[in-house]
Amino acid sequence: MAKRVTTLFIRDTAINLLVMKGRQVEKWAILPLEPGLVSQGLIVDEARVADEVKQLFKREKVSTAKVIIALSGHDSLYRIITLPELPEAILPEAVRREAKRTIPTPLEEAYFSYQRLPSERGEGRVFLASFPRNLTDSLVRTLRQAGIKPYIIDLAPLALCRIPNEPRAIIINAGLDHLDVMVIADRLPQVIRRLSLPGEAESLEEKLPLITEEFNRTVAFYNSSHMEQPLDSTVPVFACGDLAEAPETWQSALGQSGYSVSPLPSPVEPPEGFNPNDFMVNMGLALKELLPEQKEANFSLVNFNVLPEAYLPERFSISRVLVPIGSVVGIGLIIFGVIFIQANRAQIETLRSQVTATESSVTRLQRETTILRTQIGPIKATADELNARVVTMERGRAQIAMDLSEIDRHAGEKITLSNVSHAGDSVTVNAVASDEDAVFGYADDLRKSDRFSDVWISSIAGSGKTFSFVLSLTK
Repeated sequence: MAKRVTTLFIRDTAINLLVMKGRQVEKWAILPLEPGLVSQGLIVDEARVADEVKQLFKREKVSTAKVIIALSGHDSLYRIITLPELPEAILPEAVRREAKRTIPTPLEEAYFSYQRLPSERGEGRVFLASFPRNLTDSLVRTLRQAGIKPYIIDLAPLALCRIPNEPRAIIINAGLDHLDVMVIADRLPQVIRRLSLPGEAESLEEKLPLITEEFNRTVAFYNSSHMEQPLDSTVPVFACGDLAEAPETWQSALGQSGYSVSPLPSPVEPPEGFNPNDFMVNMGLALKELLPEQKEANFSLVNFNVLPEAYLPERFSISRVLVPIGSVVGIGLIIFGVIFIQANRAQIETLRSQVTATESSVTRLQRETTILRTQIGPIKATADELNARVVTMERGRAQIAMDLSEIDRHAGEKITLSNVSHAGDSVTVNAVASDEDAVFGYADDLRKSDRFSDVWISSIAGSGKTFSFVLSLTK
């Protein structure tokens, strides 16, 4: 029997509801929202939006149980990080530390979720996503007011990346107020860039120059770090959102780069009256549970639940039953012990007589201690070995100091270093630049130095005059 999946996406301008039964669309609805109720993914009037959601589910006669929800993706960051091969028990803490180091947003202001990726032996790759707490909390509060307890939340850009059955692709999701450019390679979202479009322009045509600029910038950024397999004209480019409804603009916006542009393909056969472009995020959410399992499929490997742990349904735990019982039993034992001691005071004198015997044992142990002191020789040899290791570490420290001097020397006035970390022959540099040209120039200067054999840009994010970026260096 085909599985039924219900998805919900609260956008700035409308609420999208989609119910799929297997790979068939069963119900769909779009409810427009008044301006100002939701702004850049933040639900401003939670009570009003909750009422609209409640009425939509009631009108469409859709169950509020087990709904998959989309979070807008505003101000979200994405990283693919590499860690040593770690046991599952300590992986969460290792990811948390790496998130704190690599994500510019303080973790007190953001949630983060992750998924372990297929990796080579001896290392562990992790896909990491961080997203604002205020947007997430307002969404969950609104849903709870509407009688919905979400059990899965996904980020809208990740849902869109799940649509194409392609190992490599570029997706452009353009609207009147925002733009997403996503690069998929090796079935992974390698780059996700989102920016707000200026509100002065009232039509999509007026914003085409900015769309073209951001598309070219994203492709150049990816290619600078993947020179062995760049994004060439054979990589398909898919359009969705308002851009998909205006195919006459594709040639002027993107065709000059030599790429072939087409609408983001629908993963289902659309019924009469159903516009797949309006529900691409919803269909990407549904595919979290409906993706085919055949090995030849090329859908995105990233599929995890970003619902924060604080909002996960409570699970039954035997410890919640045993701990109170144990407390009662413990108190009973303490009371019994007090009564027992009071009833056996007569035995105290007997115990005192045993103290004398214990003192004689102490004397014997002291003699044995004298013998052990003569065996300190091997321990001293171990100490000498440790001292030699310290000397080796000091030499390593000198090498690190030389690395830092080279990294700082090329920084200049446009680069501000945030953190530099070493791991063997690898160095990771976290920094902030005044513009993207400064980032590429800094990386190029380090490549030309004799200190590092390989320099590449791991990530870059920002706009205007502030860009946070990460360089990976190999000695």
